[in-house]
Amino acid sequence: MDDTNERLRALPAVDALLHTSQGEALVASAGRDLAVDALRSALAEARESILAGAACPATLDLLARALSLAGAAGEPTLHPVINATGVILHTNLGRAPLSAAVLEAMRRAASGYSNLEYDLAAGSRGSRYVHAESLLRRLTGAEAALVVNNNAGAVLLVLSALARDREVVISRGQLVEIGGGFRIPDVMAQSGADLVEVGTTNRTYLQDYGCAIGERTVALLRVHTSNYRMEGFVHQAPLRDLAELAHGRGLLCLEDLGSGTLLDTARYGLHHEPTVPESLADGADLVTFSGDKLLGGPQAGMIVGSADLIRRLREHPLTRALRVDKATLAGIQANLLHYLRGEAVEEIPVWRMMSRSAEDIERAARELLAALGSRAEGCEVMPGLSTVGGGSLPGESLPTALLALPAGHAEWLAEQLRSGDPPVIARIQDDRVVLDLRTVADQDLPALGERLAGLL
Repeated sequence: MDDTNERLRALPAVDALLHTSQGEALVASAGRDLAVDALRSALAEARESILAGAACPATLDLLARALSLAGAAGEPTLHPVINATGVILHTNLGRAPLSAAVLEAMRRAASGYSNLEYDLAAGSRGSRYVHAESLLRRLTGAEAALVVNNNAGAVLLVLSALARDREVVISRGQLVEIGGGFRIPDVMAQSGADLVEVGTTNRTYLQDYGCAIGERTVALLRVHTSNYRMEGFVHQAPLRDLAELAHGRGLLCLEDLGSGTLLDTARYGLHHEPTVPESLADGADLVTFSGDKLLGGPQAGMIVGSADLIRRLREHPLTRALRVDKATLAGIQANLLHYLRGEAVEEIPVWRMMSRSAEDIERAARELLAALGSRAEGCEVMPGLSTVGGGSLPGESLPTALLALPAGHAEWLAEQLRSGDPPVIARIQDDRVVLDLRTVADQDLPALGERLAGLL
């Protein structure tokens, strides 16, 4: 124990390290605060090592460790990665990648001043919401529209503004949980509305809603189960019938589509996902949906529907807390313009990936395999399935081609791919690392080839 104490006492003080030439260089490169934190961390690590029986490190070793820690602390932790999982809307990897036009619009809006809340024609203050509203109206057929920070925020705003201290009737089969353990009923409860659950988990009829309507009821709410699907002995009242019941009783009909879409997913061999225009045509007074899922744009929550209801939402104090910034609005507008111009499938990465054929992916995989040359021993191209992900089209898959790495050591190979630059995120299937090029952008293929060549 005495020897351990002597080694601990031999550690230099932070101030002494700062006054060495290396310490002064550290301060010059990282700043005094970061340099001090790095030195303290290096000394803390040394103390733990000494208590475990190690020798006292040399001063130069401590300074070198502090330099490494300071360098790591000064680097961003959010990195671009190559998504080779085949999950198109990968929530953990940032969901929808953005088109070149969207990125350029966001860059231009963020790099200088803009007419965000300025009416150029009138020469006076304007509204930030006009930049997306006219496009959403044209694309959905809605009377009005509003954009907030995300879809959970959109649902919270709608219920806070229209249903606080009132009752909203919802099917038990639609009390969904979204990513991160957040449950829609909990989000809704924050609005001050009272949720009245009707029906059973698997079957809810129109009469269940009718029987639950009381003096305090203000709306019937339908939540589209966009992140899971129930099959078999199930029933949910159609939205059109729900709207007729609501309007006949003087109530609102609200729909949360979750991952809303403007295009028919059935055209690409997937289950038909209800579109936003379809929901409005079926009688929903307001429809909420995400901007960064099947819409393929920046994270946002869209609210479309009745002009009078949208006006009430705009005037609610919560709208200020949920508003989106100039760069996001610029990106939303550029993304919606893709739909207006009829170029969404070609220009929006999400739709381009969903519409890509398995044959085209197989061709790219074989070209990558050929480029590896002799390093490709043990690799092969094999059929597989991609998924949409991101709480969209649950249970749906797209045929694809996988580049399978040599069998064995799958966990180690996956870790090596993740730890390089750029990190490559793959998946493990039958004890083999497999890469699905459906979700790898063309511009990332050379980097992916270099990473594989170095690893194999």
